[in-house]
Amino acid sequence: MPTVPLPIGPMPVIRRAVVADVPTIERIVHDAYMKYVDRIGKPPGPMLDDYAARVAAGEVSVCARGDGIAGILVLEPAADHLLLDNIAVAPAWQGRGVGRLLLDFADAEARRVGHAELRLYTHVLMHENIALYTKLGWLEYGRGEQAGFQRVFMRKPV
Repeated sequence: MPTVPLPIGPMPVIRRAVVADVPTIERIVHDAYMKYVDRIGKPPGPMLDDYAARVAAGEVSVCARGDGIAGILVLEPAADHLLLDNIAVAPAWQGRGVGRLLLDFADAEARRVGHAELRLYTHVLMHENIALYTKLGWLEYGRGEQAGFQRVFMRKPV
C-alpha cells in the first residue's frame, strides 16, 4: 500500500493500521462521532464497529504523524467498487486537511485496485457530511434504512 505525505508537520503518512493502533482508532472514532449521539438518538454505526477485526482484515488505514494518529479511514472492498465505510479525524486535527487527504487516499486506493467508483453512506441527520460530500463530487443514489439507521447512499467516480 502506498503512503501519502500529509502537508502539515514533519513526515506524516497514511499507512495500514496495526493492532497497536486499535485503542487510538477507537478513541478517534468516539471523539469524532460523539457530537451526533444526541442528534440521531443513539451512537452512530462507526461507534459500534469492531476495529480490532477491521484492522485484522486490513481494512483500516491511519493518517500518522510521528507517534500520533490524526485520522482513520475504513475501506471495504466490494465486487465493483470500494466502500468508504468510515472516515474520522481527531478533533484536534479537524479543519487542517486530514479528512481531505484521507479522501484523496481513498480515491487513489480505488484506482489502485481497479475500481472506477467509491461509495459511502452517512446518516440522514448528518447534514454537514452530506453537504461536504456533495461539494466534493459525491452523488446521492438512494436513501433508506440499513442496520437500524436512516442512511443516505452516495457514490463518486474516481
